[in-house]
Amino acid sequence: MPHRPEAEPGRPPWQARILTLFPEMFPGPLGLSLVGQALAGGLWRLDTHQIRDFGIGRHRAVDDTPAGGGAGMVMRADVLAEAIDQARAAASSIAPPGAAPLPALYMTPRGQPLTQALARDLAAGPGVIILAGRFEGVDERVIEGRALMEVSIGDYVLSGGELAAMVLLDACVRLLPGVLGSQDSLTHESFETGLLEHPQYTRPREWEGRAIPDVLLSGDHAKIAAWREAMSLLVTGDRRPDLLRRNKTGR
Repeated sequence: MPHRPEAEPGRPPWQARILTLFPEMFPGPLGLSLVGQALAGGLWRLDTHQIRDFGIGRHRAVDDTPAGGGAGMVMRADVLAEAIDQARAAASSIAPPGAAPLPALYMTPRGQPLTQALARDLAAGPGVIILAGRFEGVDERVIEGRALMEVSIGDYVLSGGELAAMVLLDACVRLLPGVLGSQDSLTHESFETGLLEHPQYTRPREWEGRAIPDVLLSGDHAKIAAWREAMSLLVTGDRRPDLLRRNKTGR
């Protein structure tokens, strides 16, 4: 029978609040598979806040020309601050007494990298508020004034922060208790030990002349564990030597 994630009675759901100009993009892929089932089961909740609701004037302007000149437009600090404040108030209104406030994140290529460790830290908290920016970015003063944590999902540029927000949410939600059928599977994934995951195999035993390594069929769990650790080191050294250096230096 498929695993159906459901919230425990009395356990508040992990909150995700997205500030966006395109709320219709959500839940998107977050409404599917185990993460979507966890959303339907109440393990987490997803709320969107339309930034344009806080826009200026008859046309609900949310951006203006960059100070000092340059191409494109920049999202206004006053508009975004009001949207963030409203999202924080909404989150607090449904949080249990004494709950910690939700951290506010801004998805941007210049942010700190999204890592498994960061996803685990965020998943252990009450949830997140995420600003999905557009245009050339946002006024620096709102980042400072509302203590936004800047987070990047990679060294490239997207049209907006919505897809990056989805990536971060998927990485966090799958770590919530009850979302995955077996929590043991989380401990053997890439980056959980600072290394990439070892190769995986399943039936058939031989396919197109390629056989499953004999050690995996030996039944000797100590040898299997040693093989997997050796392969993780080998794969990491070949594809991500920076991870090995980081493990040695702690940086």
